[in-house]
Formats: sequence, structure tokens, C-alpha cells
Amino acid sequence: MEIITLFMSFAGLIAVSYLVEKVFNRLRQGRRLPLPPGPKGLPVVGNVNDLPNFDEFGALHWLKHKDVYGPISSITTLGTTIIILNDLELAYELLDNRSLKHSSRPSQVFVGEMVGAESLTGMLSYGDHLRVHRKNMSRVIGSKSTASQYSTLQEAEVGHMLLHLLDEPEHLLKHIKREAGSLIVKITYGYTAEPFKEDPLLQMVDEMDKNLIRGCVPGTFLVDIFPFLRYVPGWVPGAGFQQTAKEWKALFFATSDKPYAFVEHQMAQGKDDGSFLSHLLQASDSSPETVHTNKFSALGLFGGGADTTIASITTFFLTMMLYPEVQKKAQEEIDRVVGQSRLPNIHDRENLPYIQALVKEVMRWHPIGPMGLPHSSTEDDVFKGYFIPKGAMVFPNIWQFAHDPKRYSEPMTFKPERFLAGEGREPEMDPGKYVFGFGRRVCPGRYLAENSIYLNVVQTLAVYSISKPVRDGVVVEPEVKFLAGVVSHPAPFDVSIKPRSPQHEKLIRAIEETYPWEESDAKTLEHITA
Repeated sequence: MEIITLFMSFAGLIAVSYLVEKVFNRLRQGRRLPLPPGPKGLPVVGNVNDLPNFDEFGALHWLKHKDVYGPISSITTLGTTIIILNDLELAYELLDNRSLKHSSRPSQVFVGEMVGAESLTGMLSYGDHLRVHRKNMSRVIGSKSTASQYSTLQEAEVGHMLLHLLDEPEHLLKHIKREAGSLIVKITYGYTAEPFKEDPLLQMVDEMDKNLIRGCVPGTFLVDIFPFLRYVPGWVPGAGFQQTAKEWKALFFATSDKPYAFVEHQMAQGKDDGSFLSHLLQASDSSPETVHTNKFSALGLFGGGADTTIASITTFFLTMMLYPEVQKKAQEEIDRVVGQSRLPNIHDRENLPYIQALVKEVMRWHPIGPMGLPHSSTEDDVFKGYFIPKGAMVFPNIWQFAHDPKRYSEPMTFKPERFLAGEGREPEMDPGKYVFGFGRRVCPGRYLAENSIYLNVVQTLAVYSISKPVRDGVVVEPEVKFLAGVVSHPAPFDVSIKPRSPQHEKLIRAIEETYPWEESDAKTLEHITA
């Protein structure tokens, strides 16, 4: 016990010294200009009490700063400055126009370094590795034309979801998750997931995502605050995070290695189905560095594509239940332009302006990344008379941009018409100009995402009626609530989903003939050694 007590006392001394050094270094910069305004902090620890609670919707928490401190504000916690941008023009000016200085990511000791997630595209620091990742994605899915090569796969998976809804309409979220997961593994790896039961690869990535989401929450692991703790032996009381990191790292690398080996196996068998990773393998060498880059470019697409799609599609179903008049207008346009004898497809898009506006409004009404991922400043900067220190974390309040009454009339109302030109009225700003991020961090898979949301919206509305459920003759009003997180989902809700008519039910059943269920690749994956 004396050894442990001595060790912990020594660790405490190092911790205090570390904090003092960070604060001293910040003060030593001799700022000639102030940081952006913000609440006064405590000695040493700064504004730790001003951070949002774990389950608090962060965008609304930070929006309060706008009324008190103006469109740009800051706090400092444990020596790290956090900049909040509550104005879209400021976000463009800082994150787009000065992207060279503000395009990195904050380092995270636990999930980044100890688990290994720093290799993912979305978490890479700005530099050569990130540029190669983004070049990989740009080459395969970086434009409307290249992304369109996967539209048939997208139509197939949306169709399969419509079939699942016909048989089990009460399990909406399960079907959305299966569709999003099945689609992204098919696009990324050419892997066919289990259509009717749990799939091992989808289970792996789901568990990995949950780990990373938990690990990215500030304060979850003390080692992110005191990096020297990573060297504390796992047997020391309070160092259980070492074992957690070991387990999470094993899962993280299994999730990257297994599907990579699957693609290599399929290509060796002459089965190249045009997946994202197979494109990369055909166009590159087999050096260790290239293998690592290709592997994590693919995992970045795989891990980042499913959860965001799930949140967007779930939000769509919620809005259709809340705004039946919007649903009616959308269905009238589909019936008028496409008819009722077939499902709308990707080629009908340009002829369906109201549907396009509806898709934009889904993205605006609830941006699924309300605060985006933080940018990190790699150089000191001066902006609007304020000092932005190197290492600062910069958060754009995307939710605020989407609900700014200066840009959007009745911003809390779901109103697709806002994006259509009318008599004496110009369309309001397209949310696609900011919901996918800024500068050199704009989402490289945005065109895939837009196609996926469009197909889910247009094909669902073509054949289904979505409404509030009725129990014992009473309409059940949903609780409209959105969960905290880097990706924000609607809170669970009940909904009634029924075919619009017997003819529409036949149309749904016919999907199985066009896109028959395929045998899963789960057994092949099981026998592959990564």
C-alpha cells in the first residue's frame, strides 16, 4: 500500500505540474489581443463547469453564448482553448478561407493513440496522410458522376427496407439500421450482409462505433486530460482504462483487417464487384504504407457512412409523421411525374423539385452533426480582433446556422417550400453548403449521402403512408426530442407505416423480383484469417 500511495502522490504531483505548465505556456504567449469573449473560468482548471453535460444537446448549450458574448466566443479548459462560432459567415471566413491554419483535428490520447482511431480519415491530423485519404475518396466517390456508379446498389437496399417494413412495420429503426449498414459494406467492400438476421461484420462495426462515440466524449477517460497516465501500469488501482484500451484496440483493428482480407480474397478468386476498396487496390502498390492507407480509407468510409445515414432517414420518418401536409404534397408530385406503376429512381430526381426541396429540409430541420467535428488550429491566428491560439479547438454551430432567422423564415417549422422559387420569393440557402462541413474537412462522401437520402425519401413516399399511431382510438403524439452526440439521432418514437393502397403493396412485393435477396458473405468472412 505504501508503494501505491507513493506512486499516486507522485502522479498527482506530475498532474499538477502538467496543468501549471499548460496554463503558464498559454499566459507566456503574452497575448497582445484577447481571446474571443466568454465566461470567466476557475484557476488552473478554467471553464470545466461551462461544458455541456453528457446528455445535453450541445448546440443549444453553445447557442446561449451568442446572446451573451456575440457570434464568436471561447472558453478555456485545462489550458485548451475552445472557440465557438455561432455565425455562418464567420465559419466560412475562418474554416474555409483560412483552412490552411484551421483544418487539423485535436489529438485524443485514448481513442486516437491508445485504441488507434487516429488512423481514420475523420480523425487524421492535417497533413500528407489526410490528403492521400481524401484523394482516394475523391477518385471513387468524390463527384456526382462517380458516386452515381453505386445508385443501383442504393436502390436495391432501399427496396429491401421497404420489403422489411411491409412485414414488420413496427421495427422501423431496426430496418433502417440494416439498410444503412448493408449498403455501406456493399459499397465499401462488396460484402453482402445477412438480410434476415444479425450480421457479424455489421455487429463488429456497430460495437466499434459505440466505443469510439463513448471515447470521444470529453472527460470519459482521465488520460485525455493527463496524457502521462498512458504509461501507468494496468495493475495500478484506477488504471483499468489500460485493459479497456487493449480490448477496444483489438476490436478496432479486427474491424479494419477482416473486411480488407475479404476483399483481397474475393479479388484473388476473380470476384471484383467494383467496391470502393477494390478500386483502391487495383490502382495502388502493396507497400506497408499504402496497405495501411487503403485499409483505413475504407474503414473511414465504412464507419462514418452508416450512422449518419441512419440519423437522417429516421429524422425523415419523424417529420412525415409530424407534417402530413408535406407528405401529401410530395406524394402528389410523385404520382403526377412518375405515376403509380413503378418506383421512382435516381433518374427522376431532376423532375421532382418538391422532393428535392424536402430532402434539403430534412438536412436543415435537424442537422445530424449539430456541432460537426472540431477543427484544430495548427498556427496562432488573429481573427476579428481576437487571438486564436495554436492548438485551439474550433466548433461551428451547424444547428444554429440551420435555424438562423436571418436566413430561414420560421426556422423551427418543416417547410420544403422555402427552397423553391416563388412569386417575389427567392429560394432560401441550401443547407448542403454547410451541413457537410467546412474547408479541407468537407465530408468526402456527401454525394453518396445525398443520393441515399433522396432514394429513401422518394421511394418510401411513393408506396407508404406515414402517420401518428392510434391506440385504443386515441392518436399517440410523439415526443420530439433529439439525442446528444457527435451524430444526433431522434429519440425513439412510435409511428404507423402502411401501404398507400393494395396496388402499392403489390409494387412493394415486386421489388423482390427486381432485387432478389442474395446469399450473405458471412460464412466466407468467418473463414478468412486477417
